Amino acid sequence: MKLARDTWLIFQRQLRLLLRNPVWVFVGVFQPVMYLLLFAPLLKPALNAPTQAAAYKIFVPGLLVLLAIFGGLFQGFGLLAELRAGVIERSRVTPVSRLALLLGRSLRDVVSLLVQAVIITLLALAFGLRVILGDLLLAYLMLALIALMTSAVSYGVALKVRSEEALAPLMNTVAQPVLLLSGILLPLTFAPGWLQGLARWNPFAWAVDGTRALFAGDLGNDRVWQGLGIITVLTLLAVTWAARAFARSVR
Repeated sequence: MKLARDTWLIFQRQLRLLLRNPVWVFVGVFQPVMYLLLFAPLLKPALNAPTQAAAYKIFVPGLLVLLAIFGGLFQGFGLLAELRAGVIERSRVTPVSRLALLLGRSLRDVVSLLVQAVIITLLALAFGLRVILGDLLLAYLMLALIALMTSAVSYGVALKVRSEEALAPLMNTVAQPVLLLSGILLPLTFAPGWLQGLARWNPFAWAVDGTRALFAGDLGNDRVWQGLGIITVLTLLAVTWAARAFARSVR
């Protein structure tokens, strides 16, 4: 009960800070919207899709996973600003749960991601995308878990390195191969065998395949439940590790 109350308090504070400057939500969604408007129309002939809507069913799920990954991985920069301002240091004298300090911030990131995902989905619906509501909500659950995991990792790493100069290249180094081996922009079925073999070790590739299956209405696809299972386990591990980093930083 105390953990839930503390998490809610931290979440409320972080959400108020976000709402004071909501432009960042739209800044975060700007690049994916540009991909949706300027890149997705090229995919119908490239993928030999029967319709533009079919091409969007392949591209939009990958785009949403991309947003969840990158949106979470770079949240650590905000925490570094709080470290310099003494916010984390002042937490030492409060009775707030150390796990709540992480969860409140990460849940704020999840809410921000879901708002952006809804905006992109609504735009895609205007271009002909059609998806079953139940499958869409399950896809959003997958995205929420990814955002929770990547933001927790980013916060934990930020507490370790405590420097933007170190965090930026580290996150970019991690994000680049993750992006290329996830089949986010194009399905990995077009890739050579050795590349598909490497992608099997990338948990985000499973998440992308599962999200695409949900957008296609294939709820019974094994990739849906395998992707959810893998991402759930990794999220629990990431939150546990990041919570320990918070506990060490404020004790």
